[in-house]
Amino acid sequence: MTKGINDIQPARLEQALAARNLTKGQLASLVGVAASTVTKWCKGDQAPEAETFERLASVLNVQPEWLTRNVLQPISAPLYRSNASALKTARAKLEARTEWAQEVAVLLEDYVDYPKAKLPERSFQDPEQISMADIEAAAEECRTLWQLGRGPIQNLTLAAEGAGILIVREETEISAIEGLSSWSELLGRPIVFLSADKANAFRSRFDLAHEIGHLILHKHIPRADERDRYNQMEKQAHQFAGALLLPAEVFSGEVRIPPNLDNLLILKQRWGASVAAMMMRLHALSLLSDEEKLILFKRRSARWGSKAEPGDDKWEIETPRLLRRTVELLVGEGILPAEGMSRHLGISPRDVEKLCGLRENYFNASADVVELATLRAARAEMPVVRKTDAGTGEVLPFSFSRK
Repeated sequence: MTKGINDIQPARLEQALAARNLTKGQLASLVGVAASTVTKWCKGDQAPEAETFERLASVLNVQPEWLTRNVLQPISAPLYRSNASALKTARAKLEARTEWAQEVAVLLEDYVDYPKAKLPERSFQDPEQISMADIEAAAEECRTLWQLGRGPIQNLTLAAEGAGILIVREETEISAIEGLSSWSELLGRPIVFLSADKANAFRSRFDLAHEIGHLILHKHIPRADERDRYNQMEKQAHQFAGALLLPAEVFSGEVRIPPNLDNLLILKQRWGASVAAMMMRLHALSLLSDEEKLILFKRRSARWGSKAEPGDDKWEIETPRLLRRTVELLVGEGILPAEGMSRHLGISPRDVEKLCGLRENYFNASADVVELATLRAARAEMPVVRKTDAGTGEVLPFSFSRK
């Protein structure tokens, strides 16, 4: 056996199994070995032979050398945006994909500067400590810190990335989990992973706002496994999302009282929030009583059903840009050639495309690359944080523009 094979990292294998949603038995069948052999690889009790090692990497669709790298420091235990009790394997898959996003960002950070993380600081140790007033204040401070004003947020994803949040949005085939959020100590910033399966811009914006709420309110609170505590934290993140997207004074001033579905449907396109989300926000602001909220939701269901609303397709889905622009910059400047990107990162080209929000087959066909940031080496007046033989670049904070 070669040295590289002897250096196979069991934790890498476990991570790849989770990311590919494979059991040890399924992997064994695909590689052509006994299930007990895969178990021994995962425990570090046995290493695969040369031919088997290459087949293992091929089945997992990773670079063989990637399986020998030391695993990076893990992200914090993620908080999940879930509408049902998700399977443990589904959670493990999304957590592994988030770990891969962290590693991609860490490796690319050798060449670029990401925007500094800017989030309101809170030190709550228990959800019981968090009041509705605390949530409103945190949302207001977030808007102030990000210079969003008090009106509609034109692009929440752009604002969050400009504030240093790393966002990944990809199809997961896991309908029960709509997103998760965690902190990366290695990057010194949070990571938000959003499901793109439902392709609804309004729900995706709310999901992101919900995860931002978790990052701010629950940063120092352990992930809840007990159902009531979990529901409490989810409710608080929901309330934060409503407060962030629909600031109390300005939003309530635009709502006709008593509110009706037609009026809210007009405001939906202005504020980028669903009618259902606005109804919940009005209830939180005591502008809808319990009975009035129930009546409105029944009318909404009778007119439109429970899953969709008119105009869902009229708001452009917000897509993350930070990692995409980073890759495009490095490829466009010749710092990391397209054909070498997958080898450098260790995962398949398709995984890089999905995690970074690149167009499909980006690495298989040439395309014009627009320069989206300035290389560090070209800006002599700026201090250089790291020096490499290949050269370095900077990913600048984003500027806002309307759709």
